[in-house]
Amino acid sequence: MCIVNNSRRFLLIVAGVLLCSITTAQQWQWNVDKAAVNRRTTEIVKGPGKIRWAALKENSPVTIDSSQTPADLTFSVSLPRAGTYEMITYAVTAQNLDSLVKQGKVATSHIKIQFTGQRPTQRIVFDSWNHAIQTAGKFDFASRQQQVKIWLPKGIRLQYIAFKPYVPPAIPAAAQYYKPAIVPRPGRPRLWLNEESLPVIKSRLLTGENKAAWEKVKASALQPFHFAFDPQKEVFYNAALEQAAEKKAFYYLMTGDTAIGRQAVELITQYLSMLEFGNVKYGDITREVGRAIYTGALVYDWCYALLNAPAKQTLRYHMMRQAREMEIGWPPFDNSAINGHGNEAQVNRDLLAMSIAIYDEDPLPYQYTSYIILEQLVPMRKFEYASPRHNQGVDYGAYRFGWEMHAAWLLQRMTGRPVFDDNIKKLPYWWLYMRLPDGTMLHDGDMFSVRAHRQASYWKQPQTMLLCYAYANDPVLKAEFEREGGLPDNPVLFLLVNDPALKPDTSLASLPLTKSYGNIIGSMVARTGWNNQPGSNDVIAQIKGGGYHFGNHQHADAGALEIYYHGMQLGHIGLYISYGTPYDFNFNKRSVSHSMMLAIDPAEPLLFRTEANDGGSRFSQRFPVTPQETITDPWFNYGTVTAADYISALSQQPGYSYFKADLTAAYSAKMQQYTRGFCFLDLGRDDVPAAIILTDDMTTAQASFKKYWQVTTFQPPVETSTGFILHNVVNGITGKTHVHMLLPAPENRHTEILGGDSATSTFSHPYPVSSPAVYRVMVSPATAQQQDRFLTVFQMARDNAKPLPVRYYEAAQRYVVTIGNRIVVLASGSGLIDAAFDLFVDKDQPYDVVMTGLAAGFWNIQDGEGKIVGTVNIAAGKNAWSFRAKAGTYRVSPGRPYRDVMK
Repeated sequence: MCIVNNSRRFLLIVAGVLLCSITTAQQWQWNVDKAAVNRRTTEIVKGPGKIRWAALKENSPVTIDSSQTPADLTFSVSLPRAGTYEMITYAVTAQNLDSLVKQGKVATSHIKIQFTGQRPTQRIVFDSWNHAIQTAGKFDFASRQQQVKIWLPKGIRLQYIAFKPYVPPAIPAAAQYYKPAIVPRPGRPRLWLNEESLPVIKSRLLTGENKAAWEKVKASALQPFHFAFDPQKEVFYNAALEQAAEKKAFYYLMTGDTAIGRQAVELITQYLSMLEFGNVKYGDITREVGRAIYTGALVYDWCYALLNAPAKQTLRYHMMRQAREMEIGWPPFDNSAINGHGNEAQVNRDLLAMSIAIYDEDPLPYQYTSYIILEQLVPMRKFEYASPRHNQGVDYGAYRFGWEMHAAWLLQRMTGRPVFDDNIKKLPYWWLYMRLPDGTMLHDGDMFSVRAHRQASYWKQPQTMLLCYAYANDPVLKAEFEREGGLPDNPVLFLLVNDPALKPDTSLASLPLTKSYGNIIGSMVARTGWNNQPGSNDVIAQIKGGGYHFGNHQHADAGALEIYYHGMQLGHIGLYISYGTPYDFNFNKRSVSHSMMLAIDPAEPLLFRTEANDGGSRFSQRFPVTPQETITDPWFNYGTVTAADYISALSQQPGYSYFKADLTAAYSAKMQQYTRGFCFLDLGRDDVPAAIILTDDMTTAQASFKKYWQVTTFQPPVETSTGFILHNVVNGITGKTHVHMLLPAPENRHTEILGGDSATSTFSHPYPVSSPAVYRVMVSPATAQQQDRFLTVFQMARDNAKPLPVRYYEAAQRYVVTIGNRIVVLASGSGLIDAAFDLFVDKDQPYDVVMTGLAAGFWNIQDGEGKIVGTVNIAAGKNAWSFRAKAGTYRVSPGRPYRDVMK
């Protein structure tokens, strides 16, 4: 659209909003037989009944890209009043294209449209997504009488055009009357820096690593950028132009070079006035829309002194024009900023930057945007990040958290003080713990970094890491940013936040090898080391369970286990190929693609466009938007972390990492009771570096509900007399996982190994995918009963090394498992051990004893002579302790003794 009168057009947007508030969802339609037809180019084709189609004649050239040719169709449209309308088109393909449509192979077709007094615009009229009915876009009309000219493409038959009032997103009452406590301060700049921080950033330009980035910005800013400006034409997204405008504006801000600053203003003003995304919806185009708004906001703020009133008005109009084309809409309430695409750049960077930049001239955008961030996002993240990991998983978590860091930075630099809770400073350490020696990550959520070929590539999100280390002034995170290759393509952002005086700390040795993530998103990651190099002998394991479910890219993976040792030994075998497909909603995001327990209730209802009952935990695409909703709506309750504790292997006590969760709530009513326990042992050996003991105690509502203990893996498993062996190979080194199932006993269980397409089936529903083969090991009890218990030992062993001998016995309330020189006591049921018991330690060697599942309170240990050799106060929520023992029989009993107390 060309600009005839900016202020009038801007008011028409408001007029359109008012029109929509008093008009029902009406639609006015004009069939092609009501149009003036260019008989030289166009013919009217009869359809069934009274239907008529307009189509280009066989020999007529397509003139959509020509500005000189007469229109093929001209409609005289009379609307109820001036305002903002959405235009709808209905078109079908020519007969010979129908078979291609069904196969989804039809190329996108465009028509050209021109309204009275406006420039022509190209819009999609048919594609493989929406097919015949397309919303051509939102249009502002200064007059109710409009002449609508149409130029047609080949192979398309147009039946009608229609108009309906544009209905903007509803504004919550709280946002309508919101008065933000934090507002932009007077003066410029205010985006990314203020009067106090401006001289600091200037002083760093030639220091350390900043110098090279500044030279890059300078070279680009001084280079002319040629842009052909024609207000009667529209242009599509131009990333190079936006980057040029941003660098020129930043250079002006740093140097005061007004000639370069004016170039930035001219570039972005001309560009935004020609920029048109049309009705493109595929490819998450809202991200490109937002980037254009953001660049306009930077130039508006940084070059504010160079803008006259008309230039400000033009920039505001076009930024607002694009804002309503974003997925979140304008006002920005079409979806939530807590989760989904609304939690990305739209609000956290693009609209926030725009609203801060234009606040002096128009405070309303800041009122709405700050309401979303300050009143909704900030308190929700304070609650969620009490578990310092991201509910949207490794990939989407890092991507979306990076945009939240934009909001944190923009508000902090605008005000001079932080707005988000300080817990955002520690969340990035989750990615350090998830890092694997082959450069990839443990799996969590939808992972777009994992390709169908499953070949390893180094995981990185350097822009997020840049904002994180600079915000927290954290040298460990800065080292991670540099390991990920830095951010060479965004020198402006680097210069805005990087302090060259902060030196990276490349060692991770100061970090505990185990991290427990609390009760909001329950999980534990345990490692044997921080050697993230090729050939590393480290074992890394993750157990999940407990807390809350936040939907979207989060998986139904309560209790899921993952183990890495020279490659993934077991873990998630799904692929994130496309959101919401049958494969995605019935396999990839579901429990069946994870190493966890399944229980089949044939009558369990199917939800969220699913068709397959996988027996897993509840699949959810709903998400909570407030802490109160999260903790009070049982739908989001995904179980409870009942215990989490760890002791470093380097301490004076024997090391262990212990985790247990009650996962009953994660499943539907089919589950009466279910707990999973996890004990990770760093064995300190090169041949068998680690072992894991896994306990499961499951009681279903009916004995007929078949249970499956499942692990998912990437190489063919080998069944053995005691269980099976998993393996993988990285850099020519083979790692194996020897799985010894103690319960159910071999005679009481049935083992099935699925591979190929059967492994990617959800029982009777196949979901084949083009990818290297994956495998599922499914162990089910031989006899149907309500309660079943599983006790399994995993030993990670190098190549042909033999696993350590395993001994086991069961007594009241407990299992006792011996692996090498470790004796591990575990609660045998869902409850805790609360009664005294005897523990026998053999004479063949000294043993490290790990006791888990102990009830809270004082416990004491007596040797065979009745002497108290240890007393400990077991903390609730930890429920574990360890000690080194010589040969003999020990009495372990609850209660506090009154002699020989040793804490």
